[in-house]
Amino acid sequence: MKDSRNGWIAGFIFILILIAVPIWYFTKPAVAVEGQVTDAPWDFVPRRAAPVDHTSLFEQTFATGQDVTKACLECHEDAAEQVLHTAHWRWQADPVMVEGRDEPVSIGKKNSINNFCIGIQGNWASCTACHAGYGWEDESFDFENAANVDCLVCHDGSGAYQKGKKGLPAEGVDLLAVARSVGLPTRENCGSCHFRGGGGNAVKHGDLDESLYNPSDEIDVHMGRFNFQCVDCHQTSDHVIRGRSISVSVDNANQVACTDCHQSRLHADARINAHTGTVACQTCHIPHVAVKQATKTHWDWSAAGDDTREEDPHEYLKIKGSFIYQKNLEPEYYWYNGLAGRYLLGDPLNESGNTALNPPRGNVRDPAARIWPFKVHRATQPYDVRYNYLLQPVTSGAGGFWKDFDWNQALQLGSEITDMEYSGEYAFAETEMYWPQTHMVAPKTEALQCQACHSEGGRMDWEALGYPGDPIRWGSRVRAHPEAGASGLTGAGR
Repeated sequence: MKDSRNGWIAGFIFILILIAVPIWYFTKPAVAVEGQVTDAPWDFVPRRAAPVDHTSLFEQTFATGQDVTKACLECHEDAAEQVLHTAHWRWQADPVMVEGRDEPVSIGKKNSINNFCIGIQGNWASCTACHAGYGWEDESFDFENAANVDCLVCHDGSGAYQKGKKGLPAEGVDLLAVARSVGLPTRENCGSCHFRGGGGNAVKHGDLDESLYNPSDEIDVHMGRFNFQCVDCHQTSDHVIRGRSISVSVDNANQVACTDCHQSRLHADARINAHTGTVACQTCHIPHVAVKQATKTHWDWSAAGDDTREEDPHEYLKIKGSFIYQKNLEPEYYWYNGLAGRYLLGDPLNESGNTALNPPRGNVRDPAARIWPFKVHRATQPYDVRYNYLLQPVTSGAGGFWKDFDWNQALQLGSEITDMEYSGEYAFAETEMYWPQTHMVAPKTEALQCQACHSEGGRMDWEALGYPGDPIRWGSRVRAHPEAGASGLTGAGR
C-alpha cells in the first residue's frame, strides 16, 4: 500500500516536471549575447528590489494621511524632500526655451490649458484628487510642506486606497491596513490617476486605460506577456520618474525610449532596419490604441446645458456637452522630434484653422524627427471674441458652469483666477491636442506590414508628411530633401 502511494506521488511529480519544463523553456528571458540580435526586453530591465514587509511595523492607528507620511519619514528620511522637487509634486517643470518664444517657458499641469476639462484652475478640488499630496484646494497650496506628501497613492499594495477631493484619502479608507501593505509601485498605483485622466477611464491618452490592469498579450505585449510594471520602463531615481508627455511638457529631457531595451537593429530584415532613421518603433508596433475600451476623440463644450437631450457618458452630458468616443482607434501620423510647441493662456487663436495646443515639432527636413503615431483630440471650447484667446471657465463650485449653467458668469470667474481680461463676449473655437502613442504595443506578429503604408489608400498621407509621394516610388526624404541627411543616417528608409 505504501509503495503504491509512493509510486503515485513519484508519477505525479514526473508529470508536473514534464509540463513545467517546456513552459519554463519557452517563456524564460533570452540571454543577451554581444553582437547578437535579441528580443528579450527583460535582459535590459533592472531587477526589482524585494519589498520589505511592513505588516508588523505599524501598530498605531492613523487619523489622517499626514499621520502616515510622518510614520514613513521615520525610516525614509529623505523621501518627502525628494518628492518636493519632482514634476509629480509640483505639476510644473523647470523653465526651458521653446521655439517661437523670446523667454523660457515653465509649463505643467498646474498652469497649462487643455481641450478636455480645460484646466485645473476651474475645478481645483476634483483635479487635485490625482495630486501626490494632501489638501490642494486652491492657488495658495504650500508646495514646500513635506508633511502633505502622499506616500500611499504610489505605494499602496492593498488595492483599497482611494483619494478624494483635494487629494485627501477618501472617506472610509483604512489607513493602517494600507500602510502595512506598502511596496513598489504597480500598474494599479500608476493607473489610479493616469488611466483616468480627463474625468474618467480611457478619456485622455488613447493608449492608457483600465484594460492595462490585467491585459492580454494582444492589448499590450509588455504588460501582458512579460507582466511589466510601469516603473520597469519609467525607472526612478530619488523619486524622479523617467518619461514625460507633451500634453504637459515641452522638452525631451529624461525620456524613455524603446531602444533603452531593444537594439536599434533588431530586425533580421535589413529593409525594415533601414526605416529606423525615419519611422518610430511605435508607428509599426502600435497599429491600434483603445484596443478594448473606447477613448474620447472629440468634445464639444458649446452643446452643454441642454435639458432636452438624453444623457449618456459616451455621447452627451448636460454639464460637459457632446462627445465622440472611438474603440480600436487607428492613430494619425506626424513628424515628431521629441519637442512640442505650447499654447499658453493669452496666446492668440489660429485664425486660419484649428488652434493646436501642443503641436509636435519636427518635419521631413529634421534629421532628429521620426514619423510617430498620435491620438489627436479635437474640441470646441470657449474663447474671448474681442481678445481672440481661449478662456478658462470655472466649472465646479459657487458660480461654476456645472451649477448655474451660465457661461458668462463661469468665464468671468475664471478670468479673475487666471488674471486675464474678459470682454464679456464669448464664442467657441476649434482646438486640437496631440497625444503620442507609446503603450498598447502589439505582439510582433501583429505589427504593420509594408502594404499598410505603401499601398493605395494606405495609412500615410505622404504629401502631408513632406514627400512628393510614396517613398517607394519617389525616394527617401534625403533624396527629396538632401539637407535631411545631415544626421549621417544610412539606409533606404531615411
